[in-house]
Amino acid sequence: MSKNNSDLINIKPLSGFRVIELGQLLAGPFSGALLAYFGAEVIKIEPPGKGDPLRNWRVLDDGTSLWWRSLGRNKKCITINLKKQKGRDLVRQLIDGADVLIENFRPGKMESWSLGPEHFKKSNPNLIYTRISGYGQTGPYSHKPGFASVCEGISGFRYVNGIPGEAPIRPNLSIGDSIAGLHAAFGIVLSLLSRKTSGTGQVVDVALYEAMFNLLEGVIPEYDGAGVIREPSGTTVTGIAPTNIYRCVDKKYIVIGGNGDSIFKRLMIAAGRPDMAEDERFSNNSGRVKYEEEIDDALSCWCKKQISTKVLETLDLYDVPSGPIYNAEDMIHDPHFIERGLFESVKVKNKLLKIPSMAPKLSKTPGSTSWAGPEIGSFNKEIFENILGMDASNQKTLKNEGVI
Repeated sequence: MSKNNSDLINIKPLSGFRVIELGQLLAGPFSGALLAYFGAEVIKIEPPGKGDPLRNWRVLDDGTSLWWRSLGRNKKCITINLKKQKGRDLVRQLIDGADVLIENFRPGKMESWSLGPEHFKKSNPNLIYTRISGYGQTGPYSHKPGFASVCEGISGFRYVNGIPGEAPIRPNLSIGDSIAGLHAAFGIVLSLLSRKTSGTGQVVDVALYEAMFNLLEGVIPEYDGAGVIREPSGTTVTGIAPTNIYRCVDKKYIVIGGNGDSIFKRLMIAAGRPDMAEDERFSNNSGRVKYEEEIDDALSCWCKKQISTKVLETLDLYDVPSGPIYNAEDMIHDPHFIERGLFESVKVKNKLLKIPSMAPKLSKTPGSTSWAGPEIGSFNKEIFENILGMDASNQKTLKNEGVI
């Protein structure tokens, strides 16, 4: 029987795949959130008691992190104590019945619990065993603790950020963890595709520093081929001009990207400098880079005399790429964000909370949020009964023993 369009749209691309998430905090859980958003059954295992530390990070509402409500979406949260042998036995049973495992412990920890990849080659040869760590599973640094801040530094990413002559700047986000989580999700999907032809699973080895290293564009070939080390460049981008942030009279900042030859001409006409639009020195990017300071001074002078909305309206008329610098309040009220469906409302204890939807957008099998990050152990009964066949008496015994 053929399915109609309404049936198809309810089938998400990862429906039918079971994922066990053993990671805590950010990298592993972000990967799990992406998979859950697009349909995977993600069973998140947390230690009994306080659960994932992220539940208590940053802004709390009624004792629980608001961030958790977003990162824990669509996950079936259960509690198992991995420090106890009985707990590890339960985890082993769950992994044996899963398509994917995500773990972000320090290399060697899973092996010490007899839960490493080798332990599932016979019992679950189709398993996609996904490992996220600071420096990867091999190499002289693999044993080191791998926090995102440290890995962003050694990856080369931090070096190119900031003001020349000053300390490198850290974005006020855990970008290393999120980028690693994206790489892990990508590796998992690639492995699931590969499994269709190979018939077996494999290990996905994601290192935070390598995920950030992946973003370095031409930094390595520029050094190897020309001996050039890309330095930090403040609010600009090395070798491309003009592209910068400018402050307006209302003390708001805007971004202007005028780094195309024809765009630059339109930009300078809009800024009341037709002389610069026709100046041969600025006719191509190499010339504009050479005289970048002169161009930026002219644009800064223009912006300082007008309110930001007026500058942006003028640039829109001249079809020059530009935009405001938004904070959370700006985004949540912007009609384009709303029209594009960037916010979803979820119910949390009889209240509605806006959380961000997740990209990419798929026309036929889109992802969605079915529930917000749940309470600790809220899916214990369902998972232990339906998957592990454990009756209420056994559950009570294991709970009294501190196993679940």
